[in-house]
Amino acid sequence: MLLFFALGLFVHLVFFVSIFDIYFTSPLVHGMTPRVTPLPPPAKRLVLFVADGLRADAFYGLDENGSSRAPFLRNVIMHEGSWGISHTRVPTESRPGHVALIAGFYEDVSAVAKGWKENPVEFDSLFNESKYTWSWGSPDILPMFAKGASGDHVYTHTYDAEREDFGAQDATKLDTWVFDNVKDFFHAARNNQSLFSKVNEEKIIFFLHLLGIDTNGHAYRPSSREYKNNIKKVDNGVKEIVSLFRNFYGNDEKTAFIFTSDHGMTDWGSHGAGHPSETLTPLVAWGAGIKDAQQVSAQYFDDAFLKEWGLENWKRQDVNQADIAPLMASLIGVPFPLNSVGILPVDYLNCTDLFKAESMFTNAVQILEQFKVKMTQKKEVTLPFLFTPFKLLTDSKQLDILRKARSFIKEGKFDEAVSLCKELIQLALEGLSYYHTYDRLFLGISVVAGFIGWILYVSLLIIKSQSNLTRGLKVKKPSRLLPYGFLAAGISVALFLLIQACPWTYYVYCLLPVPIWYAVLREFQVFQHLAASSLSLPLGRLLGHLLVFILGIEVLVLSFFYRHMLTAGLIAFAGWPFLTQLWSQAKVTSLSWTLFSLLLAMFPLMPVVGRTPDISLVMGAGLLVLLLSLFAIPSLVKRKDNFVKEELWVHILQILSTMLSMYVVYSTHGSLLRKQGLPFTNQILSWTMLASSLVVPLLSSPVLFQRLLSILLSLMSTYLLLSTGYEALFPLVLSCLMFVWIHMEQETLQQSGVSCKQKVTNMQFSYSMDITQFRQLCLDDIRRALFLVFFLVTAFFGTGNIASINSFDLASVYCFLTVFSPFMMGALMMWKILIPFVLVMCAFEAVQLTTQLSSKSLFLIVLIISDIMALHFFFLVKDYGSWLDIGTSISHYVIVMCMTIFLVFLNGLAQVLTTKKLHVCGKPKSHLV
Repeated sequence: MLLFFALGLFVHLVFFVSIFDIYFTSPLVHGMTPRVTPLPPPAKRLVLFVADGLRADAFYGLDENGSSRAPFLRNVIMHEGSWGISHTRVPTESRPGHVALIAGFYEDVSAVAKGWKENPVEFDSLFNESKYTWSWGSPDILPMFAKGASGDHVYTHTYDAEREDFGAQDATKLDTWVFDNVKDFFHAARNNQSLFSKVNEEKIIFFLHLLGIDTNGHAYRPSSREYKNNIKKVDNGVKEIVSLFRNFYGNDEKTAFIFTSDHGMTDWGSHGAGHPSETLTPLVAWGAGIKDAQQVSAQYFDDAFLKEWGLENWKRQDVNQADIAPLMASLIGVPFPLNSVGILPVDYLNCTDLFKAESMFTNAVQILEQFKVKMTQKKEVTLPFLFTPFKLLTDSKQLDILRKARSFIKEGKFDEAVSLCKELIQLALEGLSYYHTYDRLFLGISVVAGFIGWILYVSLLIIKSQSNLTRGLKVKKPSRLLPYGFLAAGISVALFLLIQACPWTYYVYCLLPVPIWYAVLREFQVFQHLAASSLSLPLGRLLGHLLVFILGIEVLVLSFFYRHMLTAGLIAFAGWPFLTQLWSQAKVTSLSWTLFSLLLAMFPLMPVVGRTPDISLVMGAGLLVLLLSLFAIPSLVKRKDNFVKEELWVHILQILSTMLSMYVVYSTHGSLLRKQGLPFTNQILSWTMLASSLVVPLLSSPVLFQRLLSILLSLMSTYLLLSTGYEALFPLVLSCLMFVWIHMEQETLQQSGVSCKQKVTNMQFSYSMDITQFRQLCLDDIRRALFLVFFLVTAFFGTGNIASINSFDLASVYCFLTVFSPFMMGALMMWKILIPFVLVMCAFEAVQLTTQLSSKSLFLIVLIISDIMALHFFFLVKDYGSWLDIGTSISHYVIVMCMTIFLVFLNGLAQVLTTKKLHVCGKPKSHLV
C-alpha cells in the first residue's frame, strides 16, 4: 500500500508540474540588442508615481458633493496633460503590476513561488536602462528592480516591513514617509556636489511607490473614508513633489511626470483576479514630451465612465499596462526594455511626427528582435523536417515591412510608417506566442496518455484486489513481444527527445505513460472479463448507475464554474432517502439528513467571503458551538465504563477555548475599528489556540462520536479566529451533516443485508478489524466515494471560490497578524480553507469504519473520480480569450490536482486525529491503530 501511495504521489506530482511546463513557462528570452530612438528626447528626467491599489473609478470619480478627491491631478487632466485608463492583466498583484509598468512585460507565474519579491528570471527594466534611478517606497517592490540592474546606478530607499501594518492607526504615513524622504533627498542634493551633479544628468528616473491606499483598502475597503482621504493626501503630496521639481530645476520644462497604479481593488478590499475594479487603473501623464489636454465634442467607449466622472469633454486615451514602459523610455531617450512587449502609445506624445515614427520603428525592431531569438532557439532544438515556422512573419516579410517603414519615414509619410510598425509589432507578438507554445500539443498528448493510463491502472487494481469480478478468472501470460515492444517505444522516445535537446522534464512527461500502459495492457483480459460481466447485468440498471456516475462528475466539474451547482447537488442529496427504503427504515435520521443538506445548500448561494463582513455572525456561530458542546456533556458523563476525568477536562478546556476565541475576535475587531492595532495578548492567544487545535483532540476518547466532536470543537476555535462573517457557520452545518452521513451509511449497509458488528455509538476509531472483516466492493461504494468528493468540493467552494484569489479577505487573519507577510497570511488562509476539508476526511474515516470497508478500496475510487475531473479541466484549460478566463481555467486544474495530492496527506492527518490517543498523566492504555 505504501509503495502504491508513493507511486501515486509521484505520478500526480508529474501531472501537476506538467501544467507549469505547458502553460506557465517564462516568456522571457535573452540575447537581444538594446534599441533606442536615434533622436533627442523631449525630457531629461522622469518622475513615476505609482499609487498602489488605486482604482480608476475611486480616482476619477466625484464625491457626494460633486468635487474631485484629487483636485491637483484633475486640474492636470483638464489643462496640461493626457489621461486614460491603464488596463492591467491577471494576476492583479503588486509584483506583476510593477513589472508590467517598469519592464514592459507580463510576469510569469513562477514569481509567485518567491512571493512576488525576487526575480525568478532576470529581466531588463526601464531602471536598468537609465543613467540613474532613485526610488522610495515599499521593501516588497523596490529591491527587485535594483537586484536585476547592471552596475550600481539604481538606488532604493525603503521603510521597515513592519510599517506595512493593516491594523495601523494611520496607513497614510507610508506615503508621507515617501514624500518627506524625497524632500530631504533634494535638500541634501543642494549641499552635496557629487549628488547634485548626478541629479542634473540626463536619462534619470525618480520612482515614488505609494502603498498607503492599498493598505487602507485592505484594512477598511475602498468605500471607506480612510481610502478616500488617502487619495486626497496622495494628490496633495504629488502636488508638493511637482512643485519641488520645478523649483529645483528652475522650471526648465524638461521633467516628464507619470501617475498610475499597479492594480485596483474589489469593493471588499482584495485583488488578484480580473474584476474591472481590479484591472482598471488610472493613468495621468504631463510635463515634457506629453500632449496637453485636448477637449473633444464626443468620445466612444463601451462603458459609461466618462459621464459618471464628468470627463466626457476631455480626450481619454486608454492603454495596456505594459505600454507605459515604452512611453517612459521614449520620453527620456533610453533603450526600450529588452523584454518589453508594450506598444508605444504615440497619442500621448507631444513631439514631432518624425520622433513618433522613429520611436515606433524602434519599438517594432525591439519586439521583432525577441521574435527572432525565440524562433532561433526553437529551430536549434527541433529536427529540420519537424520544424514548422510561423508563416505569417517570414524573413522576407520582416525585411519588406522594415524597408517600407523606413522608406515612409524618409518620404515624410509618418502616419503610414506608424501604422506599418504597429502591424509588424502585432505579427511579432503573435509569433512570440506561437513559439512560446510550440511544444504545447506534443506535451499535452503525452500527459493525457499518462492520465488515461493511470486511471485504467487504478481501475485494474480495484477490480483485481477489491472485488469478486476476477474470482475464477485464469489470466494468460502476456506475449513476449509486449515488454520488448514497450522497451523499444521507450528507447525511441528517449532518443527523439535527446536529439532535440529537450529539458529533462520532457523525458518524464513522455516516458511516464510507457510503463503505465504496459502494466495496463498486460492485464487486458481483466477488462475483457469486466465488459462481459457488465453485459450480464440488467441493461436498465447498468445504464442507470452509469448515468448517475457521469452526471455526478459533470455536476462537480460545473460547480467549479458555477457555485450554485453545489446547491443543486445538495438539494438532490436531500431527496435521496425518499428514493430508497431509508425513509421507512430510519425516519429521524432521514429527516436530519434532509434538513442539514438543505441548510448546507444555502451557503453556495451566498456571496463569497469578505464582501459583507459581520462579526455578529461569528459570535452567533461561537454560541452555537458552545450550545452543542454543553449538550454533549451529559452523554459524556453517562459513559462511566470507559470515561476518564481527564477527558471531561479536555471537553471543558475546548469549551473555554471556544469562549476565548469569541473574545479575541470581538476584542480584535473593536481594537482595529478604534485604529489601536492588534493587541499583543490577542495575537499570543490566537497562535496558541492554533497550535493546540491539532493536539487537544488526541487527548479525548477514541469513541467515534466523542472523537469527532472533539476534533470539531478544536478546529472551530481556530476557524472562528479566521472568520469575518457567515462562513463561521459553515463548518458547523457541514459537521452536522457529516454526523448524520455516518448514521445513514450504516443504515444503508444494514439495508443491503450486511450485518454490523457494532453499533455506531459504541464504535472506537482505535477498534481494529482484521482482513477477514473487510468486505468486497459493491456498486453502493461508488456512490459513497462520489459523496465524499462532492463534500470535499463543497468544503472548498461552499463559502468562496479559491480559483479566484480575491474571494478571500485579508481581514480573516487579523487576529494573528496585521503586518503584511504574503507567505504567512497565505498559509493561514489556506488552513482556513482546509479545516472543512479535514472535518470531511475525519467523517470519511468513520464511514469506512461503519461500512466495514478498507480505506484503500474507497480511496482508490475517490482517486479515479478526482482524476477524471482533473482530465476534464486539462482539456478545459484555455490559452485564448480574456486573461480572467485563461487564469481561471488553469487554476481549476491546479486545484483538482492539489486536491488529489492533499488527499493523501490529509487522509494521514485524519487517521492521526481520529485514532491516536495521548495521555497527560498515568500509564497509557494500549490502543490498536
